[in-house]
Amino acid sequence: MALRGSLSRLLRSTLSFCQQNRSHSVAILGAPFSKGQKRRGVEHGPKAIRDAGLVDRLSNLDYPLHDFGDLSFQHLDKDEHFMHVPFPRTVGRANQLLSGAVSGAVGAGHTCIMLGGDHSLAIGSVEGHTQQCPDLCLIWVDAHADVNTPLTSPSGNLHGQSVAFMLKELQDKMPEVPGFSWMKPFLAARDLVYIGLRDVDPGEHIILKNLGIQYFSMRDIDRMGIQRVMEVTLDHLLARKQRPIHLSFDIDAFDPSLAPATGTPVNGGLTYREGIYITEEIHNTGLLSVMDVVEVNPTLGATPEAVEVTASLAVDVIASALGQTREGAHVAFQKIPEQKEDTELRL
Repeated sequence: MALRGSLSRLLRSTLSFCQQNRSHSVAILGAPFSKGQKRRGVEHGPKAIRDAGLVDRLSNLDYPLHDFGDLSFQHLDKDEHFMHVPFPRTVGRANQLLSGAVSGAVGAGHTCIMLGGDHSLAIGSVEGHTQQCPDLCLIWVDAHADVNTPLTSPSGNLHGQSVAFMLKELQDKMPEVPGFSWMKPFLAARDLVYIGLRDVDPGEHIILKNLGIQYFSMRDIDRMGIQRVMEVTLDHLLARKQRPIHLSFDIDAFDPSLAPATGTPVNGGLTYREGIYITEEIHNTGLLSVMDVVEVNPTLGATPEAVEVTASLAVDVIASALGQTREGAHVAFQKIPEQKEDTELRL
């Protein structure tokens, strides 16, 4: 699997530690990959998000911005099912490549934005992040828990098993899936919070309850309000110590009326205001280190407008996480301009 030139240079510049006080620079990594599930088209997500104006929007935030293009993934000709899991070796190798890229971006001092692609890519994204920041915490914004194991998954799709690969507490419950020998579990259940759940499989429900994972369903959001949900989330993750945040944001966390071009839409999702409030509050911590935005699938939009609104929503979420505020940007003017008198025009 080859990396494009600029991305190869990024990896060579990797530092060997997590820079808690990174310079205010942003790296964009595209991951056009779809083998973590069976519906094609999500590999076009990175292009759709860029075409919706991502780079121009982030340039307005006055950060040094580095778009390292897209990773190039190899799809194996022979990749037999493992149990009922499709493409295990292809998904494993793609995540190994992505892990190195994210580690390189974080090590070089950037806040990394990973554009998917399907949500199986979070395995490599979070694993690469933890290479540089082993004490990170994870906020997973999604309609789905994605914590099935191959033994509990109804579909076998790896985009619904991402978190199970990460959790130390599930190590003895996970079979050895081909393609993933390069990694081992790295995340404690107490370092994870879910927001927006509303379609949880029976096996996932048992895992959430047995491991005591903090999660907020859409019912919880309705009952508590998004402000309180974020207060509890950040207190749970940051009360013991300030540490880097990895935000993994599936666009299907939003209601399908807002994000129709996605593979597994579920009614009753986040409103625009709730989703943006989540990212605003994470930005306000000053601790966002890596953000995944996944599952934008341009081929599933019923109309070009449906694709545009979904991709534009992804841009809004990313910009908000990086500091764009709803009351307007505050970069151009640091103080109120003063009128200068033109003495030459005075008599």
